[in-house]
Amino acid sequence: MAKLIGNRRAPSDHFEPDDDVDPKAQRNLRGHLEQIDYAAYAANKKLLSGAMGAVEAERIQKLASAAALARTRWVVAALAISEEGAAPSREQIAGLTHLRATYDELAAAYDGLRRMVERGYITYEAVE
Repeated sequence: MAKLIGNRRAPSDHFEPDDDVDPKAQRNLRGHLEQIDYAAYAANKKLLSGAMGAVEAERIQKLASAAALARTRWVVAALAISEEGAAPSREQIAGLTHLRATYDELAAAYDGLRRMVERGYITYEAVE
């Protein structure tokens, strides 16, 4: 089963038993997969928390703001190009492509950071 991530479909990352495999083999496989998942969790937690430590709300806000600013610049540039009434030039399209890629990367980084907190790889320090 696939789930929608952003605007693309990704395969599910959960165990889905094969109907043709006997129940004992399914339990064994499930146990192995849980060990693999835990190993990945432990590696992510160790490396990410070691590299970043706890993430404060202010740092997340700055990343979210950077992504929002990048999206704003991309859309404002597209609107300006469209107002000229002519077909966009190759340079204008290249500029839009760069602006969109910047937004996409920052938005993906924000989503990745959020997922790291959600999965417990890093700790979040709320503002009090």
